[in-house]
This record gives sequence, C-alpha cells and structure tokens, in this order.
Amino acid sequence: MELTNYNDIRALLSRHGFRFSKSLGQNFLTAAWVPERIAEEAGLDEQTGVLEIGPGVGCLTEQLSLRAGKVLAVELDKALKPVLAETLEGKENIEILFGDVLKQDLPALVKEKLPGLRPVICANLPYNVTTPLLTAFLEAGCFETVTVMIQREVAKRICAPAGTPDYGAFGLFVQWHCLTELLFDVPPSCFVPQPKVTSSVIRLTRREEKPFPVQDEQLLFRVIRAAFNQRRKTLSNALSAGLGELSKEQAEKVLENCGFDPKIRGEAVELGGFVKITNEIAGKLFSNL
Repeated sequence: MELTNYNDIRALLSRHGFRFSKSLGQNFLTAAWVPERIAEEAGLDEQTGVLEIGPGVGCLTEQLSLRAGKVLAVELDKALKPVLAETLEGKENIEILFGDVLKQDLPALVKEKLPGLRPVICANLPYNVTTPLLTAFLEAGCFETVTVMIQREVAKRICAPAGTPDYGAFGLFVQWHCLTELLFDVPPSCFVPQPKVTSSVIRLTRREEKPFPVQDEQLLFRVIRAAFNQRRKTLSNALSAGLGELSKEQAEKVLENCGFDPKIRGEAVELGGFVKITNEIAGKLFSNL
C-alpha cells in the first residue's frame, strides 16, 4: 500500500468507514515527494525524537520513522485509530497518542516519551489551529527545530521582514524565539480533499539566546501588539491607544528618544527597534516620560 496513492487512500478509508472532518481541517497528502522532502528538511538522525501532530493516514509518519530514533505522533481524531494501526503496523519506533496536543504539558511529554533524544517537531499542521499550535511549541522551549507545513499566507507572515504587507505581531513573536526559513510550496493538487489555498513548509530553529536584550519581555509584546492592532495609525497613536500608561505626547517623546520619527508606522520598525522602544518605556515608566 502506498500511503500517498489516491486509490489506496480511498480504499483504506472506505475499509474503515472513515469520513473527513472539516472541523478538524483534515487534508491527506497524495504526492509522495512532499512527505519525503519534509522529512529530509527536518534534519533527522537516530538521535532525534520527533513529535508529529495530526499524522492522518501516516505517510509523513512513515518517512520520519525511517530517519529518526523515535516518532511520537499525536492524533485528535480517534476515528483514525484502526487506520493507523493498519498503515503503521510493525514500525517499532512509532508511538501513537490519541488526544489534543494543546492540552498536553509538552516538556513533560517530551521527557516521558522521547527520553535521551534531541526533540524536534515535524508535521502537516491543520490550518485552523496553526497559530495556537506554533505558540505552544515555541513557549514550551524544548524543541530544537519545528519543521511544519502550513497555509502559505501564514508562512509568509511568519517569515516577513519589516516594511512588507505581511509583517506583523505573530511573525515578530516567532522571530523573537526562532530563526525562520520558508523552504518550499505545496500546491492544493497534492492533497485529498484539495484545500482552497497553497501550503508552504517552513523551518523554525530555536535561538540559543534572544536576539536583543530586553528589560521586560511581556511589555515588548504588548508594544508589538499595540503597534499592529491599529496598523494604519502612526506608531505614536497606536502606542497611546494600546498602552494605557502612555499619552500620545509621551509616546511621541519615547519614539524621538529612540531616534524614530513620531509619524512612523509599526510596520516600518524592525524587531530591534521594538526592543529599543520597549526598553525606553520600561526605563521611564515610573518617572517623567
């Protein structure tokens, strides 16, 4: 059985009475080169322990198992239990865990299920939970790399530089934690059922150290969210609207002290600039701005 062959997939799912769930964002791969290349780009070896989310029928899981020491695949849809039991039968370095990965303590799960291995994530993520999943992966702080297929528009936002339309708060959050690489695109024709959008595979490599020293990381992301919540506004207006501590005049003074034109917009400020602004606010928050 070829796990990316459309006829084999259809027969497999029919045999087990499986029906696709739109609410779970299920799209199974029908092009063998895609899981092969994703697994290759993940940089796996026998010392690697892979956490996969949403294995589907197991085509990527199979490729990961050929390269890694162990694969732990977490699947939300229990209807896939007999399907995966058939497709992954006999593959001793694969463990399937049925449940919601967002409800797991990820560091504890890695310690229990992938002991002694270099933990990474590799997956074809459901579009509808991409942002919360990536947020959970990065906040867990235990994965060396995250190699995932996601919607191309989200991938572009994650990797976008300052001054581009895709640049925004979530991309800056990811870039704060990781080095980002957009690897390749996957057209809708590579899936069943076919999604309405193109997918992209990205690789996120955890930073050993944060890119800039910041006095208050929570404040940094408050500043960033304020900047992009009203991205059509000037940054001084956006900061005064988004941060109750600052008046417009105070926000303008902060920007001037950091060397920025008060009329600049958030989308023109690089990550280091937001850190500079945050440190200026943090240093003077309880003094005369």
